[in-house]
Amino acid sequence: MAAQPSSFPGFLRYVPHGRWAVVGGAFVLGLLLFVVVWLGARERSVALPDPVKPAAAPQAFDPLPGPMPAGAATPLPAPDESAQLVEEPAPVPPPAPVDATQGPLPPSIETAPAPVAAVQPPARLPDPPAPRYPASALRRGESGTVTIEVEVGIDGYPSAIRVSGRSGSRDLDRAAVEAVSRWRFEPARDAAGQPVPGWISVPIDFKAQ
Repeated sequence: MAAQPSSFPGFLRYVPHGRWAVVGGAFVLGLLLFVVVWLGARERSVALPDPVKPAAAPQAFDPLPGPMPAGAATPLPAPDESAQLVEEPAPVPPPAPVDATQGPLPPSIETAPAPVAAVQPPARLPDPPAPRYPASALRRGESGTVTIEVEVGIDGYPSAIRVSGRSGSRDLDRAAVEAVSRWRFEPARDAAGQPVPGWISVPIDFKAQ
C-alpha cells in the first residue's frame, strides 16, 4: 500500500491559501507603506526651522497737545541756527564830476562838435532839368505846386529830400522828388568861404497845357 504525503508541517498549515492569501498580502503591504510615510513625515517635522517671529509693533507716537485756552499766547518756534543773514551789496557811489580844467575829457564824456553855421545858403544852379510831367496826371488834368526841402552836401548834390508842400496828386509829388534828386546846387558857405551842408526850399510847378 503506497504511502500518502504528509500534510504541511508546522505553521504552514495555518497560512491561508488562494484568495485569502492575496487579501492578506495586500493588507501587510498597506501597513508597511503607512509606517514608511509616517516615519518620513516625522523626520520632516523635526528638520523644519523655527517659525519666524513677527516684527515688533511700531512705537506709538506721543499724543498731540490739547487745545490751548483762549487768550494764551502761541509759543514761537525756536530760531534756526543754520540760517545765515544775507547782506546786500553796498550801493555804488556815483562817479565824481570831471573837472574840464584838469585836462581833456574822456571819450565817453566829450561833447560833439557844434555844427558850423552857414553864412551863405545853398543856391540852385541855372537851367536845371525840367521835371517830367506824369502822363497819368496829364490825362486826368491834374496840376499843382510841390514844395521840396533839399539838404545840399558840400559837393553840391542832394543828401536828403523831403516834401514840405504837396500838390494833391501823388504822381506829381513823386515826379518832383525824382527831378530834384538829379539836380546839382551851389553848396552853402561859412564865414571863411568853405562849403558846408545847408538846406534849400525848391518849388516845382505842374501846369497842364
